[in-house]
Amino acid sequence: MITRFLFALSTASIIFACLPIANAADVEAGKAKAVIVCAACHGAAGVSVSDTIPNLAGQKARYIEAQLRALKAGTRKNDIMNAVAGQLSVDDINNLAAHFSAQASAAGGAKSELLPNLVKTGVSFPENYKTSFTKYHTINFPQTGQVRYYYANNAALQAAKAGKPLPDGSVLFAEVYSAKLDAEKKPVMGGDGFFAADQLLFYTAMARGAGWGKEIPDMLRNENWNYAVFTTAKQHRPGVNQAECLACHKPLDKSSYTFTLKVLADVAKTK
Repeated sequence: MITRFLFALSTASIIFACLPIANAADVEAGKAKAVIVCAACHGAAGVSVSDTIPNLAGQKARYIEAQLRALKAGTRKNDIMNAVAGQLSVDDINNLAAHFSAQASAAGGAKSELLPNLVKTGVSFPENYKTSFTKYHTINFPQTGQVRYYYANNAALQAAKAGKPLPDGSVLFAEVYSAKLDAEKKPVMGGDGFFAADQLLFYTAMARGAGWGKEIPDMLRNENWNYAVFTTAKQHRPGVNQAECLACHKPLDKSSYTFTLKVLADVAKTK
């Protein structure tokens, strides 16, 4: 029995000796990376900018490491964080975890000082979109019981028609409706294959202008694109954090940061 134990111990020692040794975490490097990568949502010191984003200040380092690794690998699903974590190295993850765990825990309801900058957007409501924009797409959203109608202004339409990246001055706009429900509370399908629209809920928009991206960290920047959500009264919805939109669209750099570019191009060619 003792011989077997010593053999097992010796074998384990050899195995562990062959495993790569992780670099010691660098708190200062983590702090520098947090300013560039994480501050837009979680705050440079781990104090979140929004009620929908968790504080990281004072969180256990091992927990942060585990979550970032899972997000990087895609085993934990989150469209925004999968895009961000996918750009982090192993050392980045260890350093960020060390930095945030070293911060004092955030008080309940604490908000990052970055929030005012992140809710600021260059996008304004396009008052005449019904007559001056082209309606180019409709999408059902079964999980939320919504249907959305998409519009593009002429600058975006002409660039898509020519197969060029969407330039400054482009505006993509969407009306968001709740779907009509039947007696079984299921969305009513129209003859066109899309949910029948019921109540207008809000509007969303993405637009780009010269210099609009200059103050956005590189790992979030979508060139010069800005984002906005408007109420049914055509006012900016309070507290919208552009960082969430930027991170979601970040992987789409080859398609003008736009989920619907191919559809827009196809429709543009018929105009």
